[in-house]
Amino acid sequence: MNGMQINGLGLVGGFGCGKQDMLTALETGCTKVAQVALRDHQFPLYQADTAPLEAYLNKRALRRIDHFSRMALLGAFQALEDAGQSELDNSRLGVVICSGFGALGTTFKFLDSVLADGDAFASPTAFSNSVHNAAAAHISMQLKITGPSLTVSQFDRSLVSGLVSAQQWLDEGRVDAVLLGAVDEYHSVLGYCWERFLGNCGEAEMRPLDFSATTAIAGEGATFFLLQPEAQDEPAYGLIEQVEMGNLSGSRPQLPLGQPLLLNCDGDPVTGEIYRQQLAGLQPVACYTPLYGASPVSQGFDLAAAALMLQRGELFACPDSGGDDFPYPLVSRGQACCGLSCLRYGLAGEYSAIHLHRGVD
Repeated sequence: MNGMQINGLGLVGGFGCGKQDMLTALETGCTKVAQVALRDHQFPLYQADTAPLEAYLNKRALRRIDHFSRMALLGAFQALEDAGQSELDNSRLGVVICSGFGALGTTFKFLDSVLADGDAFASPTAFSNSVHNAAAAHISMQLKITGPSLTVSQFDRSLVSGLVSAQQWLDEGRVDAVLLGAVDEYHSVLGYCWERFLGNCGEAEMRPLDFSATTAIAGEGATFFLLQPEAQDEPAYGLIEQVEMGNLSGSRPQLPLGQPLLLNCDGDPVTGEIYRQQLAGLQPVACYTPLYGASPVSQGFDLAAAALMLQRGELFACPDSGGDDFPYPLVSRGQACCGLSCLRYGLAGEYSAIHLHRGVD
């Protein structure tokens, strides 16, 4: 595949809103975890605040837009603003949204209305916002983008699948640029399922590099990237040179030796054991999920962290030390960085890897 330049970033998550808030979280190594009501107790959550969206859209325009699409809109506005390319042709701009669960809030709201009022009187507003492509439609309408749009939902491989689609559009010359976003939201039904599968461990912080313990904390948010074909000009945030996806039953990710590796560990010991078995200790590793939590698209935040580090040319310290018996070298603060990889393993051995470098020097 040809490379894709990252020339714009938009971010909203538990750490705050915008790349400066993300940089602060990376520099300090901490993010405040919110507590939301779940039945008769509190549930820890890296909660996203979409209030800054009012700087881009008035309240009337936002009246019928749900939380999921608001996060997507906020990330999209920021990414285009950050890129600062006023000459960009909106008819040649594609939109790709990646989501593991889609709009959970309006999906369950619509189902509740069907149960309460029957299918003849179910809420049409909730239905229209519950379809997975609603966020892409809101972005296209509010930003006046008339290029192709697509929503990809492949659970924890949604991001890499969306990146492959974006690359195909660019290679075919179908578009000049792609606005790609990874979005997922929290809902109380998800909180219930979370506790049923992982238990209510009461952990105050994520320790994802402790592969033997369940310390996962749910997260929500959106990460957006303005992607453009590899060119002679230096990219703003680095170059995505290769994307891999597969399953350990038939292949292995091709990880450049000695290059820093960003692990998307989420505090689940089942996937933690896969990381333990697959890592060879030949390269320094880091895990930044304690800054934004666990979700199907949290690898999008890894990609954003990688882009920011490539822009600065140096790494941030890993917020989780992994304990005294952690067997692999960790990245160190201020370590020079001209290339790195983002890696995620799933429960069934599926993997996704994104390889980046700084691009033209």
